[in-house]
Amino acid sequence: MSDPTPAGFRLEGKRVLVIGGAGPGNGGATSHAFAAAGAHVAVADLDEGRAKGMADELAAPGRPTAGLAVDVRDSASLERVVADAATALGGLDSLVTVVGGHTLFAPWARVDEVTDDDWALIMQMNLGYVFQATRAAIRTFLSQGTGGTIVGVGSIAGAVSAPWQAAYGAAKAGLASFARSVSLEYARDDIRMNLVAVGVVVSDAARAVNSAALGMAESVPMGRLGDPAEVASAAAFLASPASSYITGQTLTVDGGVSHRFPLRTPAPPHAAG
Repeated sequence: MSDPTPAGFRLEGKRVLVIGGAGPGNGGATSHAFAAAGAHVAVADLDEGRAKGMADELAAPGRPTAGLAVDVRDSASLERVVADAATALGGLDSLVTVVGGHTLFAPWARVDEVTDDDWALIMQMNLGYVFQATRAAIRTFLSQGTGGTIVGVGSIAGAVSAPWQAAYGAAKAGLASFARSVSLEYARDDIRMNLVAVGVVVSDAARAVNSAALGMAESVPMGRLGDPAEVASAAAFLASPASSYITGQTLTVDGGVSHRFPLRTPAPPHAAG
């Protein structure tokens, strides 16, 4: 049976580097979504074995993959992984940055209790490395003369507030501003950058780290938490020709929670009982 997906939504033959693409949540889902859309995917992870394992999962005849090691705390490692991805895939068309978060890297705390080290680490894990990887990818795109796309996974925390994780919110807000700047600086070079701003998403990693998230569904207008596949499909769209006139934008994937009315609204009649 032929693929019914409109051509503009396909990524056939596009060479994509997914930093953080071997994880059990948004990362792995994103790698799978890009491969399913026809892309040639290089997966980068701190654990090279895990990256290679994901690359093996994605491999198919005529669709090369690569599993690469990267430490997003190290600028040289990020430069190297972009170069290695371009070498392995024969060039680079898209960069996707999935690594991020707060709870995995630092404790929740009010501002007066946040240490300089924790603040710096959260900034690097959510904003600093994206700048460094994007800079390397842009240099590659410019040298190829083919344009390219950059998609960052952000958070609604960058647009609303992030109590007890102020560094995270500030980093994600900075990420949105950074994407807007990149979009204008390189628009005439056919280089686009957009973000996917995520609400609360259910994954094995989220369950292990913060089981409290699982009780948040009631506060989401759609009545459920997000799925990593929904984040991944939004990222694939923003990298695809279907979004060719979209740049510097943030696509919010949160079930409507960032627009929630401040008072609890009643359930519609058909949802009662």
